[in-house]
Amino acid sequence: MNKKISLGAALALMLVITAVTFSITMIFSRQMFSTTITNISQREAMYDKLSEIDSYVRRNYYGTIDEDNLNNYLAAGYIAGLSDRYATYYTAADYTKKQQENAGKFTGIGIRASRSESGFIQVNEVYPDSPASEAGIKVGDLIIKVNEIDVTAETYDSAISEIGGKAGTKVSMTVRSDNKDREISEITRRVVVTPTVYSKMIGNAGYIKIVDFNENTYDQFKKAVENLIGNNKAESLIFDLRNNTGGLVDPAIKMLDMLLPEGTIATAVYHDGSTEVLGVSDANCIEKPMAVLTNENTASAAELFTQALRDFSVAKSVGSTTYGKGVMQITHSLKDGSAIRITVAQYNPPKSPNYDGIGIKPDYEVALTEEQQKNLDQLNETNDPQLMKALEITRSTPASSQPVVETIGDSGSSDAESITESEEPATEETTTEE
Repeated sequence: MNKKISLGAALALMLVITAVTFSITMIFSRQMFSTTITNISQREAMYDKLSEIDSYVRRNYYGTIDEDNLNNYLAAGYIAGLSDRYATYYTAADYTKKQQENAGKFTGIGIRASRSESGFIQVNEVYPDSPASEAGIKVGDLIIKVNEIDVTAETYDSAISEIGGKAGTKVSMTVRSDNKDREISEITRRVVVTPTVYSKMIGNAGYIKIVDFNENTYDQFKKAVENLIGNNKAESLIFDLRNNTGGLVDPAIKMLDMLLPEGTIATAVYHDGSTEVLGVSDANCIEKPMAVLTNENTASAAELFTQALRDFSVAKSVGSTTYGKGVMQITHSLKDGSAIRITVAQYNPPKSPNYDGIGIKPDYEVALTEEQQKNLDQLNETNDPQLMKALEITRSTPASSQPVVETIGDSGSSDAESITESEEPATEETTTEE
């Protein structure tokens, strides 16, 4: 039976709907207005307090105020007040250096060094195509003098700083090699590309160590994978991410795209609840058994790399539980060339829950002794239990199988912190990090 309502009833209903809509709008607007007023009041209070301090100091301070230094500390204090453990303020000089790091470049002679037992500078790595390489400096050499500084335990930090400098400038040093000293009168500093990917064959397995994620990492990784599979016919791949504290998001996602089948690689959830897809993999992938080595210092982009491979069931992880950094930062440049870095989102792997503050427990827990952890760089396939386990499972288990959780020994723990752009900084530039 059809029912009709009168014109008066229809008008009354419309008025009721209008009144309800107006009320809801007013409530929402009032809440927004109250929030805005509160924020404005809080900001005014902050500015008033700062103005009061500044006025008093300028009237009474017995000294000279360095305005640039003061402005830097004001900005740094604001960022510190956020209580964001990953937030940072960069001065213009610091930001230029940070940009170089993100670009995978630095200015110097091209070595990685540490303090020897005798207090000298011990060369642990010589970067290819670097001034140090051209000067004949080798791994294991000791630098005992830099310019006029005799290197000792007390002067070590000053000597290290003396090695660095602007491109085109020169440094002299005395190098001890095989107990023989030789003087190098001039080494000209220049921009050097930082290696972040190291690869080799271990039997039929391709081993790739990734130490960082910067703008050069994807190209180095792609070259390493293509060489291991194409030229050396690697039957499996092992990715060593131990002590990799992360870096930039984009290189990690591009690297995962090479390895994974079609699907979402990662998403970010921002403070307003909105979600962004950070990367999607196409159908092209590498179908070989894979394993990932992790430890308590594996963090950020390195954790995303690890968990994405696990979520797609193409790799198993071996080692100890990772650091647990599942939040994302943006580095934003300011007008004067300085920059701020703040946490802007929580990022999630393809399928698993976020692991911030928790870490990623490996599929196979394999502990290292304290001595093995200390000398991790010197371990190999004959004395590295974690690497040996990775070789074992990639030989015996197809990449697509689901891993069996296994524990071997006691997993160690660490309180080590993890953190992880070279032109002049551009205004309004942002860089996404993890």
